[in-house]
Amino acid sequence: MLTTAAAAFRHLGVDFVRRYNRLDVQADPTTFDGPVLFVANHGFGGIFDLNVFALGAALDQLELDRPVTILTHQLAWTLGVGRFVEALGARPASQHSAEEAFDNGHHVVVFPGGDLDAMKTFEDRNRIVFGGRSGFARLAIENKVPIVPIVTAGAGESLLVLSSGQRLARATRLDKLLRLKTVPLTVSLPWGLNIGAVGVLPYLPLPTKLDTRVLTAVERLDDEQPEDYAARIHAKMQHALTDMTRYRRPLLG
Repeated sequence: MLTTAAAAFRHLGVDFVRRYNRLDVQADPTTFDGPVLFVANHGFGGIFDLNVFALGAALDQLELDRPVTILTHQLAWTLGVGRFVEALGARPASQHSAEEAFDNGHHVVVFPGGDLDAMKTFEDRNRIVFGGRSGFARLAIENKVPIVPIVTAGAGESLLVLSSGQRLARATRLDKLLRLKTVPLTVSLPWGLNIGAVGVLPYLPLPTKLDTRVLTAVERLDDEQPEDYAARIHAKMQHALTDMTRYRRPLLG
């Protein structure tokens, strides 16, 4: 159950993207036989990523009959906001957190790309980047749950990301200290030209139109390896994102 403050924040965020970002969600109310693993893509940023709120709107539209646990980067707890995001249904991204949620009958949400996907450059805004990660597919296989992809387009146009800063992250050892593989160079409101802070701190997004699609559930094929299953999910999501952005005009949709 969400706390009153957390529920209010979630409602505010979802309502914000519905109105300010003219969010359009393609999702029909669905009854699943049991827990599922929702796999989503990032737009830009972490807690304040517009895609997170678009995801919330999509889950609302599905009218789910069981709680949802969202696996979140450990940085939230490192920065001291872990208790807040936990009130929103988040848990540290780990196999233990996921298996505990499934054992309790929850659906689980994961963003496999992490900060690699969340801090992409403006040029790569319409790419889904998982960085070869397949742990989410192994998780689905081991817990015998299907994967339901959710794809959102548009958030990468809410600011200008000049560089993902992967070299800087390695040079400053943030990849070891905070498990951060990116330190993005951005231009945004109200921070202007900035290195690293935007994506962690909130920013004023440009009024880019958001579109979200909930795709059909994907089951593992017989004897399919996690790497192949993950690659198939990635390809399905990328195909959807490419289709959603084929005739897209920046900001306007």
